[in-house]
Amino acid sequence: MLMPSKPAQLRPLTVVLHGPAGVGKTTLAKKWMLDWTRDNLPETLNSAFFLSCKELNHKGPCTFAELMSKNGPDFQGPGPEILAQEQKVLLIIDGFDELRVPSGSLIHDICGDWKKQKAVPVLLGSLLKRKMLPKATLLITTRPGALRELRLLLARPLVIEIEGFLEQDRREYFLKHFEKEDQALRAFHLMKSNPALFDMGSAPAVCWVVCTCLKLQMENGEDPAPTCQTTTSLFLRFLCSQFTPAPGGCPSQYLVAPVKALCVLAAEGVWTQTSVFDGEDLVRLRVEESDLSPFLDKNILQKGRDCGGCYSFIHLSVQQFLAAMFYILDSEEEEDGESHSGDIGDIQKLLSKEERLKNPNLTHVVYFLFGLLKEKRARELETTFGCRVSMEVKQEILKSQFGGNNPFSSMMDMKEVMYCLYESQEQQLVKDVMVHVKEMSLHLKNKMDLVYSSFCLKHCQNLQKISLKVDEGIFVENDTASESDCIERSQHDHHALCVWTDLCSVFSSNNKLSFLGVGQSFLSHSSVRILCEQITRVTCHLQKVVIKSVSPPESYQDFCLAFIGKKTLTHLTLDGNVHSEKMLLLLCETLKHSRCNLQYLRLGSCSNITQQWNDFSLALTINQSLKCLDLMASELLDEDVKLLCITLRHPKCFLQRLSLENCPLTESCCKELSSALIVNQKLTHLCLVKNNLGDGGVKLLCEGLSYPECQIQTLVLWHCNITRHGCTHISKLLQGDSSLTHLDLGLNPIATGLWFLCDALKKPNCNLKYLGLFGCSITSFCCQDLASALTNNQRLETLDLGHNLLGKSGIMVLFEALKQNNGHLKILRLKMDEFGVEIQKLLKEVKDSNPKLTINCEDSRTSRSSYYDSGY
Repeated sequence: MLMPSKPAQLRPLTVVLHGPAGVGKTTLAKKWMLDWTRDNLPETLNSAFFLSCKELNHKGPCTFAELMSKNGPDFQGPGPEILAQEQKVLLIIDGFDELRVPSGSLIHDICGDWKKQKAVPVLLGSLLKRKMLPKATLLITTRPGALRELRLLLARPLVIEIEGFLEQDRREYFLKHFEKEDQALRAFHLMKSNPALFDMGSAPAVCWVVCTCLKLQMENGEDPAPTCQTTTSLFLRFLCSQFTPAPGGCPSQYLVAPVKALCVLAAEGVWTQTSVFDGEDLVRLRVEESDLSPFLDKNILQKGRDCGGCYSFIHLSVQQFLAAMFYILDSEEEEDGESHSGDIGDIQKLLSKEERLKNPNLTHVVYFLFGLLKEKRARELETTFGCRVSMEVKQEILKSQFGGNNPFSSMMDMKEVMYCLYESQEQQLVKDVMVHVKEMSLHLKNKMDLVYSSFCLKHCQNLQKISLKVDEGIFVENDTASESDCIERSQHDHHALCVWTDLCSVFSSNNKLSFLGVGQSFLSHSSVRILCEQITRVTCHLQKVVIKSVSPPESYQDFCLAFIGKKTLTHLTLDGNVHSEKMLLLLCETLKHSRCNLQYLRLGSCSNITQQWNDFSLALTINQSLKCLDLMASELLDEDVKLLCITLRHPKCFLQRLSLENCPLTESCCKELSSALIVNQKLTHLCLVKNNLGDGGVKLLCEGLSYPECQIQTLVLWHCNITRHGCTHISKLLQGDSSLTHLDLGLNPIATGLWFLCDALKKPNCNLKYLGLFGCSITSFCCQDLASALTNNQRLETLDLGHNLLGKSGIMVLFEALKQNNGHLKILRLKMDEFGVEIQKLLKEVKDSNPKLTINCEDSRTSRSSYYDSGY
């Protein structure tokens, strides 16, 4: 793809290789460099230049020719000839993320003169912005954190992700490192059981660390399983195993100064995003080269191959672990009182979300730091290196981050907190941190999230509500797979199900947990049954359960089976894929059970339920606890509505609230509903939102509502295609002896029929307390009628005029009426496009004369009135 033998128009001019530390970006770039220059015939000479950002950090101002001369031909000699054939030039900029430059310096003072002396950032910016060598091929390597900034500098780059070791590569590496295959495979599966550690294993250096550590443990007859439980325990064991004192011996005091020096170097590097250190860095940080010898011998630190006198850590993760150690090692103050911490931030800065957004490498330092808060690990460090570990940092973190009633401050989100707590493996710490947590919403994106959440949930003693969203891929039981993949998938699913079982145990162990929500989740038959098994236990006290859009569809059957006889359950929502005949039959058994206390039931998106309606109708008449039934977005045929109305007319039907939103009902259904409303004296709330009832349907409904036997108090008719004629029927209803107190007509074009409603509001026997006219095309011409109604009405408490273009004149008419009338109106919602001096003055006068009135001028309402759903 990048070879010069390819025509220039067919190969990309700018290529970016990105990936985490240690996955081989630099190695791949150097291989391309060698391949580029392989054909060394004079007439086809190809030139390649390698620029290491690590080294350029230490280079002062120079010319472009001087910048290139170190690793390529002398630009001050044959430079013009090369520039004349710049399409044959390959420029590699390695480690862009490690470039230490002030913000914005790469885009200022762009230079096109290769003989002019400039600062290195200016020269690099000129290359990236194509001011210099515009026809040359540019290859850049970077870690993901700097990719966004790099994209802003480049025009149409080809971006390639370097993944490093794939799973099979890691497996083969382990098999080569261990002499015995069984040990290699055990070590491999132990690493795989820790998702975070396994992800790090894409870097060969991390695989070496894991293999070195676990092999030594196995040779010593130790159990390596606890070592792989967390990344902290693995890196701690690796580091300590390299310097283990002889049995019965004391820790070597000669390691105290070296380990402190190494930790300073690591922390400085993480904060400055540097992985290579030269002599100047050592002097500045007062680190002696002799201090580094023990770690060079153990391959923890390496001497630079391309940069004499330079040092780097074997991998970024090792550097991050040592940086975390910096914060817990007890540092004695220097005699001269000077600190050698350089650019290293304190604990508060380390935990700052802003700092970690700027420097993502700090995040893993925080995780390691929490891992080192475990006292047993701290003692292991003291035993190995002879240095004192201070646990005061633990109290500092607890006080600053988790004080008060909200442990999730602006400095950390919930997921980060759980990651940190898992690394600590300190049960008491988890309890102390999570003691105030009453609600938790978990989005499980991978097995790592599942592991961390499971550990923390068990210690949330006061948890009352939990919502779960499980992404596809965590449970693979239902995935189609070839025979060769079956064993691997089975092992993956077995471990995931074990952790899931641990997580679900919280539903039967926490007697305060009363709410469970599972939405947009990809489960499996086994994972659903594990969850349901916990729900069925007597010690599970769930009161409200919401299941929405969960796969596989058969899982709804398992949930309904688990709910049979569940005495504590009062609210149940089953939404999405609710069309199984068996599921509805099981739900009927739930309703008919003698211990059923269900008060609210929502069955969303039901379809083809006509055949099961007889059973459902019978269940509704047997059950005496259900008060609210919501069939939103269910495909109800005329026959279904007829059967429903028969149920409503039954003397043993105890429903008080019924929602048939978006079902879709038509005018022909309203006759059945109207007759049912006359007979049923328990139903008080009816929601018919998003049904094409039309004026004819409203007329039929009003006939039933007008009977004194009808007890409907709340009627919601959002988006029902009601016009002027429908308003005449509603007006007549409101002027009679109707029990209606809440009416919502939002999103119906009733502006021309508003006069009829206003006329009804003036009548003394109109009982309306709430009138919703959101988005009803009302203009300033209607406001005089509204103002007159408000002046004469003594019962209306809430009027919603949001999303109507009332205009300045209309608003002023309303305000004048409100200023003169000290009625019962408590809430007025309206849209105000302008706040002129005149309106502001009038608004103040209205508030002064009606101190109990709240005027909401923000037009943010997008759904139907909240009063219908209150309590449910």
